[in-house]
Amino acid sequence: MEFLVKSARPETLKTATLVVAIGEGRKLGEAAKAVDAAAGGAITTLLKRGDLAGKAGQTLLLHSLPNLKAERVLLVGAGKERELSDRQFRKMIAAVNGALKGLGGSDATLALDELVVKGRDAYGKARLMVETLADGGYVFDRFKSQKADPKALKKITLLVDKAAQADVERGSLHAQAIANGMAFTRDLGNLPPNLCHPSFIAEEAKAMAKEHKNLKVEVLDEKKLKELGAGAFLAVAQGSEQPPRMIVLNYQGGKKDDKPFALVGKGITFDTGGISIKPAAGMDEMKYDMCGAASVLGTFRALLEMQLPINVVGLLACAENMPSGRATRPGDIVTTMSGQTVEILNTDAEGRLVLCDTLTYAERFKPQAVIDIATLTGACIVALGSNTSGLMGNNDTLVKQILKAGEYADDRAWQLPLFDEYQEQLDSPFADIANIGGPKAGTITAGCFLSRFAKKFHWAHLDIAGTAWISGGKDKGATGRPVPLLTQYLLDRVK
Repeated sequence: MEFLVKSARPETLKTATLVVAIGEGRKLGEAAKAVDAAAGGAITTLLKRGDLAGKAGQTLLLHSLPNLKAERVLLVGAGKERELSDRQFRKMIAAVNGALKGLGGSDATLALDELVVKGRDAYGKARLMVETLADGGYVFDRFKSQKADPKALKKITLLVDKAAQADVERGSLHAQAIANGMAFTRDLGNLPPNLCHPSFIAEEAKAMAKEHKNLKVEVLDEKKLKELGAGAFLAVAQGSEQPPRMIVLNYQGGKKDDKPFALVGKGITFDTGGISIKPAAGMDEMKYDMCGAASVLGTFRALLEMQLPINVVGLLACAENMPSGRATRPGDIVTTMSGQTVEILNTDAEGRLVLCDTLTYAERFKPQAVIDIATLTGACIVALGSNTSGLMGNNDTLVKQILKAGEYADDRAWQLPLFDEYQEQLDSPFADIANIGGPKAGTITAGCFLSRFAKKFHWAHLDIAGTAWISGGKDKGATGRPVPLLTQYLLDRVK
């Protein structure tokens, strides 16, 4: 999809579909008034019949209005609020997107510049609009014999005031980069686990590096992980025929001596639970257990497209968790890269085991801050549902920065506590730490576990178990989150 930004009068434009807003109570917006006047009051006449009340997200398609160059006019309800919330605005733009998909025109023009979205300037509104439109066009049909029908719509033009054109253009470009990063993340998540294994993800990272001179990729194999003493990481992978990989991405967009920001992604390409095997129902969705790593790769995709002047390191902890005669058993004790020992009481608490060694490896980069992203606990879904990611950290400033980025990106997180009292649940009589803390506060004790390996830097943990994919039904699939949040966090660091 191509997105353009233009300053022009809506009633004078030649376009397949012109989109204008109607407020609740059939109140015409400024663009709609201009179009209505040019068409001799045709819109007002049609609205008086009661076909459109103007509620947020309602649409009405009008054909061949007189004196207009537009072939069609799509009316979209904007609701009764003077200021739309992000959710209302997204709902409205999604409705426009849905209506446009069913039309035959190759282009559309959106005259929605007059709409006010609470807390957003022209850049922020354009970001939300274009991201919603671009992400709404995502299709994954790689393995279907019958592919999706080709899209007629190829180009969308945003009409804006000339004074805001530069900001809207910048917002549109950033939104397209974020949407492309989300699509890349979604593709990786939706791939079947027989194809998307640790070595495959490593090849995807290498392919990305070949396209960009300022990205370097190093892949640490099983032999190198043994040399580093990554006993917890290797314990997870030892039951699988697929070898583990720690994938290191190094983006140099800033000054050579600038300390990088580090993103650490959990990449369990399939999680059976190991010896502590999961129930069969819904186990196919455990291919999404690598969405943390996928979101880091997607964020790098957006980062590279925007060429941000910042240094970023990505660390992908990729393994497959399988039961076999070589698999780790409950009760095994392993030594981590940090030297701490872990009693593995549940082999299905494996994400924290690959992450703890990867966090220790992150120390060598002397990062300004480290964020790990993981589909870590079902308890997070119980606590926060599927709308909000869980957030914990050892630095209040970093946590606040992530929360702020999530609000602006409309990809929100919610902070959970990391009080010392929770740490006691991880006590082990045989090792330095147990890998589970019992049934209470499972998301928090998982964060507590990781915090013991993140004492040498500012660190935050995002639990995306509820937000990384949609379960079951026709909408089942990876969401691409939290690529918007992570990208916004990096954009804020550039500012």
